[in-house]
Amino acid sequence: MTEQLAPESIIYQGQFGNFTIERSDRTGVIIYRIGLAISAISFALGSAIALTNTNYISLLTPLFFCFSLGLGISLLTIHIYLAVLHRVLQIFWAIGTTAAVFWTISSNSPLAITLYRQPVALFSVGFIFAALTGIFFKEAFCFQRLETKFLTFLIPVLLLGHMLGIFPPQLEQSALTSWAILFAVFALRKALQPIPPDIGDKSVFTYLHERKA
Repeated sequence: MTEQLAPESIIYQGQFGNFTIERSDRTGVIIYRIGLAISAISFALGSAIALTNTNYISLLTPLFFCFSLGLGISLLTIHIYLAVLHRVLQIFWAIGTTAAVFWTISSNSPLAITLYRQPVALFSVGFIFAALTGIFFKEAFCFQRLETKFLTFLIPVLLLGHMLGIFPPQLEQSALTSWAILFAVFALRKALQPIPPDIGDKSVFTYLHERKA
């Protein structure tokens, strides 16, 4: 961990000038990846419970909010050149999380049951999944990872298909299993990836900030 946080003496040539990678840059990437890990583990555990042991269905609510918390942490520290897109993903997360709190408080059923049975609840909370899909899209665009390309397509198709009632339960279960596995693979691969590529071209951020000012 100390080596990962150590600043570099390397001077990088960016599109708009030279830059170096500081300790704070590395810390931000590590926090981003920790958030992804929390989110992926929570989602995997919740999916396993939902698919195999309904006796523990009540655990899905705290696991969902752990998933959302991890995603929120990642959205605070992710490096995205387009500030507007970054802000939109954060707003989506906030809308979805607020909706999840509302349905948790207002419904007599566990949150997972409410989302499964009520399309309007899934639609409102689905903004969280839209934010997650945005992360996968960004990672697919920047790093060409196969699992993120698949997830960018799978998540909206599964959620929309369920809300419209066009998929059989067996297909939905297989899709959810694939989602959980690929999300875990993605989080693991991010943990093993070198840090500098996640920081990106700092000269672009500097240029955009100066233009905005």
